[in-house]
Amino acid sequence: MIQALHISAECYPAAKTGGLGDVVGSLPKYMTRAGVLSAAVIPKYGLKWINGRQWETTFQGAVRSDWRTIPFSVQREQSDDLGYPLFVVDIPGLYDRPGIYNDPGGWSYGDETERYLVFQQAVLCWLCSFPEETRPRVLHCHDHHTGLIPFMVKYCPEYRALEHIPTIFTIHNGQYQGAFSWRNNHLLPFYYEGARGFLDWNGAVNPMASAVRCAWAVTTVSKSYLYELYQSSMGLEPLFRSEWHKQYGIINGIDAHLWDPETDSSIQYRLNRQAGRQGIRDFKKANKKILCDSFKLPEDQPLISFIGRMVGEKGSDMLPDAYRNYIHAGGSGSFLVLGTGEVWTQNQFREMTWQYQGRVNAVIDYNEGLAHQIYAGSDFLIMPSRVEPCGLNQMYAMRYGTIPVVRSVGGLKDTVPDIAEPDGSGRGIRFDQFSLDDIGHAIHRAAAMWHNEPGITEALRERIMSIDFSWEHAVREYFSVYTRTGARIVPTR
Repeated sequence: MIQALHISAECYPAAKTGGLGDVVGSLPKYMTRAGVLSAAVIPKYGLKWINGRQWETTFQGAVRSDWRTIPFSVQREQSDDLGYPLFVVDIPGLYDRPGIYNDPGGWSYGDETERYLVFQQAVLCWLCSFPEETRPRVLHCHDHHTGLIPFMVKYCPEYRALEHIPTIFTIHNGQYQGAFSWRNNHLLPFYYEGARGFLDWNGAVNPMASAVRCAWAVTTVSKSYLYELYQSSMGLEPLFRSEWHKQYGIINGIDAHLWDPETDSSIQYRLNRQAGRQGIRDFKKANKKILCDSFKLPEDQPLISFIGRMVGEKGSDMLPDAYRNYIHAGGSGSFLVLGTGEVWTQNQFREMTWQYQGRVNAVIDYNEGLAHQIYAGSDFLIMPSRVEPCGLNQMYAMRYGTIPVVRSVGGLKDTVPDIAEPDGSGRGIRFDQFSLDDIGHAIHRAAAMWHNEPGITEALRERIMSIDFSWEHAVREYFSVYTRTGARIVPTR
């Protein structure tokens, strides 16, 4: 029997645009390994991985959307090689498209409200078909795409059979709340009239606000980010403060088997951990040479990389000017960029690749394999985020001996103490203000340490590569939250 069902818009490797996909792809696996059989369910997109798998239909049904009846089927991935059962909800006409949120040109599909409402109802319709004793014991909903499920199981007559199942809502990014106009009320399932207030926030239906109100427990992906939501959450600040008693901050883990420098097939030179510090030195040197040869960058200068989405919350728009200022001031170092996003930022990096040949190079692409090689070969990874609920890249970087340079925000603050901390807990370089001066000073500190303190640099690499960022600790914390809600989860090992 599935004890915890993770409901999400993303799940790696089936569908991923960022950290949400990584987390939902890992949590069920590590919960299952800990003895609590867990599964994930996502929409069935028209994506390469999904289209290349064999699926077995386990349920067929239909939901109402305005005047239409929309048929759907729930299908299970047949190979079962992910370490947990993965289900998809096939809704022809709504999700069988070559993108998760946008078309290949980057344009929004424009019918997000109906898509997510139908998906959530289809999942609940499927669960209602289970005999009561075999239903999941926890419904774990991720981000606003599934934020109305806690409301629906409480206040929609059609799904009240599930009201005794605890609902957990995890906020991966509070910037995206899924709010839509009450003019779309006709797309909602029938609900008790007196429950309308649990949907409304500032005159609109707000799935995230509804989930914070209705879920049995609310988690965020770091403690610092939870506190930041009390101060800045796009208008939900008073709601987060009033519901503090059921909120928990749990740092994400990383898949230590997928991100293992000793066995990673995506990198060209793997780590010999038995060789100690010399093995780390050889590992970094060989992989840096591969990067520098490929991108025509010097090996005798610190290599500072950025990997991620080029969007405002990641702070990538500040990097072109920060890099220019640093180079023009005579700073030592080279810069490598991997990612896609805002056109202006992409074009800035393209121009800099030609303007600063031998100092800057950029790959405007999503390339998972190259990302692994960059983590392995870089000296530093920069993350100048405006907002970073948890951040996984800094953990991947440390796993591969790449020192993080981060802004003191959210999960970056929780996972990367500055090297100047008097207790010796430092793991990288932090800066506080989102400004060119602070970013430039952080880059200068990194380069100065690399040039002037090679012994400290090597000792820091050795320390950060030994940190346990695996999911086991986070899983125990989630189990604790489950049991606090009264969920009857029973580990089998």
